Amino acid sequence: METEAEIEVDETTGLIRREPPRPYPIGPRTLAALLDGPLKHFGERIALIDDERQWTFAELDRSVEGAAAALASLGVGRGDRVAWSLPNCAEVPIGFLATQRLAAVWLGINPNLAAPEKAHLLNDSETSLWITEGDSDTASADTSFDGAVVSASEYNDAVSAADPADAPHPRIDPHAPAAIAYTSGTTGVPKGAVHSQHNLLWPGLITLSTHPPKPTDRQGTPLAHTILNMLILGVVSAWTRGTTGVILHRGDPEGFCAEVARNRLTRTTLVPTQLHDLVHDDGVDPADLASLESILVGGAATPAKTRRAFAEKFNIRALMGYGLSEAPTGIVRETIDEPVDDSATGYALDLLEVVIVDDTDQELPVDQPGEICLRPVSTGLWAGSWTPTLGYWRRPGATRKLLRGNILRTGDIGELDRNGRLTVSGRRSDLILRGGANVSPTEVEKVLLDHPDVVDAVVYGIADERLGERVAAAIVTGGSRPDPDELRAHLARHLARYKIPDQIRVLDQLPRNSMGKVQKSELRTCAD
Repeated sequence: METEAEIEVDETTGLIRREPPRPYPIGPRTLAALLDGPLKHFGERIALIDDERQWTFAELDRSVEGAAAALASLGVGRGDRVAWSLPNCAEVPIGFLATQRLAAVWLGINPNLAAPEKAHLLNDSETSLWITEGDSDTASADTSFDGAVVSASEYNDAVSAADPADAPHPRIDPHAPAAIAYTSGTTGVPKGAVHSQHNLLWPGLITLSTHPPKPTDRQGTPLAHTILNMLILGVVSAWTRGTTGVILHRGDPEGFCAEVARNRLTRTTLVPTQLHDLVHDDGVDPADLASLESILVGGAATPAKTRRAFAEKFNIRALMGYGLSEAPTGIVRETIDEPVDDSATGYALDLLEVVIVDDTDQELPVDQPGEICLRPVSTGLWAGSWTPTLGYWRRPGATRKLLRGNILRTGDIGELDRNGRLTVSGRRSDLILRGGANVSPTEVEKVLLDHPDVVDAVVYGIADERLGERVAAAIVTGGSRPDPDELRAHLARHLARYKIPDQIRVLDQLPRNSMGKVQKSELRTCAD
């Protein structure tokens, strides 16, 4: 395996320099050309639906050109970072494609973030133009952002005034920076993972063979479109497949079901909390989800009992996925024919392979746990075509650590069985070191979730002067509050004594970010 010294990183941008990979065997070479195929073959097919608004592929292409012309009139050019902080709406994916045609760099900022969080993303990325809801002057003052700020209404006025024929068409480098996805920031300050147009195309392309598209396919997610992974897995993936993308606005059970039924949605992506809520909401009519043919769940572990209950209630199986912002998106998925259990996550998609390594970077045999790493496959149709992130923006040291040896190091711990099925056991950084013994939070969480009164759980370490760390847990109950002694007895039947949490808190809900990941830092702060 290559050494750190053999990874060439630009000290200014923090991004890796590498030889271009092989082109994908199918599809366009760039996101800028994403609509070329659909325009040629079915320009009048519905491409985008946003409530009462809809666009054919021909109309969508013209709208993208108009958005590109408007952005250019606002000073956006090659390499400029353009930040979008809007709720789910058609303007976000249209603006995304417009930035790609300008060879600019797209950045999503969740509108729900606090002003200091927005300020960090804007300033760290050195954003040139920020498009946000509300008053632009107020937004600029609240975040102490000195760059150009345009409100949503001002941006829409610029688009209305623009002539699509004026849109610039610079030469597109498929391997240059195209978008930034900031890490969730569950520990420390979020870092910006930079992606190229090339490596944002594969999530949609890979499904062309695994799930061939049908003209009736309609795809969307209620998750925030300002999260790059969600934008790619939703509307952009639909366009890559030549099918209809649908803008969903509501993630609550009744609102989501109503939008699925109204739009006859066939494919969606959810997080575990949404799956749980759909199972336990008695006001939901299972018939509303009858059109769905594919449901992917990611962002966090999903208990098997929740997935079984969902399948029983809605007569469709939600498949688990495993991925990360640096990949980007999901790179391992369950198959429909494997059992629903908590023991494994799934199999790597066709264009990459999972490698398990030890602390010395030696590859481990099957059934031995180590760090989960990713690399492109070396044989077959997709050989040598996959690339992960270009690295972390302005953080060369972090890029070297992430991509050392020209493989993507996830920081997660897992193992492969002899059939190539991956089991993820937790984050290396999340391991609790209690008195010299390692405790895997995931192992303890699985036992907690097996208790009939526990519907959600997270395990984390809290500082201890004597032991270094103690094991703590927070749980959400299904109504009946479990007896503490009985719960500890349940844990003791399955775990060594040192793994049983010293502290168990019962909460109404776990603090989660927009990707569904538990904010352990908040729980530790409360514990302190």
